[in-house]
Amino acid sequence: MAKKKNFPLRIDPKLYDVLQVWAKDEFRSVNSHVEFLLREAAKKSGRLSGHDKDTKEGSDR
Repeated sequence: MAKKKNFPLRIDPKLYDVLQVWAKDEFRSVNSHVEFLLREAAKKSGRLSGHDKDTKEGSDR
């Protein structure tokens, strides 16, 4: 597995609570759910190619 970049993230407690429940609903940790959401947003905006090794679908282009 590729090494992941660590960084501190300050987040509103209410938003964290929402993310915690959402992550639990998706059977993910908060950390992995935040990464999932960011990856999906980056792909949707065209800033991340579909060739990312963590994607299951392949290229959308």
